[in-house]
Amino acid sequence: MTSGPHANTILAADRLTLGYRRDHPVVRDLSLAVQAGEIVALVGPNGSGKSTLLRALARLMRPQRGTVTLNGQPIHRMNPRKVAQQLAILPQNPTAPEDLTVRDLVARGRFARQAWWRPSTHRDRDAIGWALEMTGLEDFATRRLSTLSGGERQRAWIALALAQEPRVLLLDEPTTFLDISHQLEVMTLLQRLNREGDLSIVMVLHDLNQAARFSHRLVAIHAGEVYAAGTPDEVLTEQMMREVFQVEGTIGRDPFAGTPIFTPLQSVRGRNGSSGRPDAAPAGGPPVGELAQLHHPE
Repeated sequence: MTSGPHANTILAADRLTLGYRRDHPVVRDLSLAVQAGEIVALVGPNGSGKSTLLRALARLMRPQRGTVTLNGQPIHRMNPRKVAQQLAILPQNPTAPEDLTVRDLVARGRFARQAWWRPSTHRDRDAIGWALEMTGLEDFATRRLSTLSGGERQRAWIALALAQEPRVLLLDEPTTFLDISHQLEVMTLLQRLNREGDLSIVMVLHDLNQAARFSHRLVAIHAGEVYAAGTPDEVLTEQMMREVFQVEGTIGRDPFAGTPIFTPLQSVRGRNGSSGRPDAAPAGGPPVGELAQLHHPE
């Protein structure tokens, strides 16, 4: 990527231990810093703790030990509304009533900045219009969600997050279940939002070549710990793929972006032990109550 991050930390995890049971940590003593204006991709095998970490960064999960800070403030001590005004999350497989229009869905992103008794303002309408424009959905505003393709629906959810006017956007596998055309569409959109909107992005991705092409930094997580963090060239190596993903292969170059590309040759699973503990994170997106808290905090 040609654009680079700024030099100040906007979101950080300090020595986090996370788990769904006290005696079974999923993430252990993990530290991570996200700089303002950068795109960070969390990569790792299934069960490594990526989605669990993302939930903690979004204030959806309280750490057993350690601290998450947003602009230097402990996030779990912050008012939920203040958090939602600075940080938005798009979980896996979010759901909404199918008869909602795209505009109605995007308008829900304004709940974080509205008092329940106050009608919408010009600023609210401008923010909704801007979110629709940035995601290329202006002509879809009156369409019902049930009529959208997978890629259009994903862009609508991204527009909802943008309507919050956050400085940080977290996404959990934003290209899952999309065909290659829609994957490229979503990733290009996120790259443009980062460049033009100065939006810091942290996302969980399974496609490593996609992560390398569209991110400033990769964080490889293995068995709940950071195995490596750095530029795509520093992280996406044959050794990392063998030790973390248990796959042997070769590293080449993307002829368009100049970023590393991994070509798998064979699995070595079973030769070097397990790829990591099973991650006990619930499947799919957060419960309805958690989504309500994110977009309509008390």
